[in-house]
Amino acid sequence: MLDRALVFLDLETTGAASHSDRITEIGLVEVDQGRQIGEWSSLVNPEQPISPMIESLTGITDAMVADAPTFGDLARDLFERLAGKTLVAHNARFDYGFLQNEFRRVGLKYAPDVLCTVRLSRSLYPQERRHNLDSLIERHGFSCESRHRALADARVLWDFTQLIHRDLESAAIQKAVADQLKKPQLPPGLPADLPDRIPETPGVYAFYSQDNVALHVGKSANLRARVLWHFSGDRLPAWRTATEIARVEWEAATGELGMLVRHMRWLKKLQPLHNSKPRQDDELWALQWDPVDGPSIPVPVDTAGLEVAQMSRLHGMFRSRRTALNAMRKIADEHGLCHIGAGLQTGAGPCLGHQLKRCRGLCVGAESPIAHSMRLMQALHALRMRDWPHAGPIGIREHDATTGRTEIHVLDRWRYLGSADADADLQEILQARADEPFDAGIYKMLVQYFRSMPRGSEIIELGKHPVPPIRG
Repeated sequence: MLDRALVFLDLETTGAASHSDRITEIGLVEVDQGRQIGEWSSLVNPEQPISPMIESLTGITDAMVADAPTFGDLARDLFERLAGKTLVAHNARFDYGFLQNEFRRVGLKYAPDVLCTVRLSRSLYPQERRHNLDSLIERHGFSCESRHRALADARVLWDFTQLIHRDLESAAIQKAVADQLKKPQLPPGLPADLPDRIPETPGVYAFYSQDNVALHVGKSANLRARVLWHFSGDRLPAWRTATEIARVEWEAATGELGMLVRHMRWLKKLQPLHNSKPRQDDELWALQWDPVDGPSIPVPVDTAGLEVAQMSRLHGMFRSRRTALNAMRKIADEHGLCHIGAGLQTGAGPCLGHQLKRCRGLCVGAESPIAHSMRLMQALHALRMRDWPHAGPIGIREHDATTGRTEIHVLDRWRYLGSADADADLQEILQARADEPFDAGIYKMLVQYFRSMPRGSEIIELGKHPVPPIRG
């Protein structure tokens, strides 16, 4: 490892998404033939705000970077400093992805050999459970005067490299390094120029067999890196032994939501043989219950094809009718609900729960239907489907600064209606797809997406809901 020119690098950033977040600090240690020859660091103006959470982690504030150079200002000098050197970073995919995207924005292609010290540590110290930078510092007694600052963290990586060369056999280190630097071994059926054709953007991809059967569908913020990852080192997919990959198909997106939507659509359309969850999301079940019209019982329903107006009555998302009933049974026993009143048992009382001294007596007249419904409502509240948080349909605008592409995704009441490149097409999508049925998988994905909506995504309010209620 020390027989080559190395640069130990660490970055601080505004977030974890390399296609939308930006670099706030760069630190590097330059080494040649095992001898340190220099250090360099700089704050970077990310041209976007730094969140309070990131500020508290790194100590880097908006005020500190306000007068710092942008990455564009630094790009040419930094590119020349890195040229011809093997990049060494901790969790290298993170730092490398940010560097690639930043260089691409200014028209430079950066494609070095890359070594990851997380993978080195795992390979050389397999007996240890943790390999993050804090664990390495504690385990090996490294000093780090300013954790989560770029140059200080880069120095730790150089210290780690010197340590392994002092303490371990050179053959073990050489093997670990060689395993990481192996070039992708493409199946013979794939074109040799495939790595140059796949874009380094968010999107989805699929592998096909020689019989044109979809084998695997995946998604990534960097399509090229992820596809090639499948053919690098020890990352060969297990199903390669059974059938050869003859074709790779991909579709680029502009951001995370576009990537997630495409991934779900491809999974449903292609039904790949080797994805870990082949079951379709639209086969999910829920407990349908609404106490507004008076006491009633929860009913397991298949969510596929439900009326949009019924969505507010849904509670939970389950893989089968049996799973939904089992969940209701557990809720009933935990909250002292009647098995008859909870839809778990028919006929006259006493119910099974009452015989086991868990039911408070609805089935034998000891509790009123209204009181039981109130307790049932409280018990199901945590599972209740979330209300749509907007006054009507919205568009989510995603922009990829690297490619210049923009996409607007139209959403209404937890349904994905379509995507457009321009505002003028939004109303057309609303009218053409107004009867789009409810999809439980889309609902779950959107709930998660809104919890941590990426920086740079813009919400466009598109008006009130159409009336009368849409039917699925």
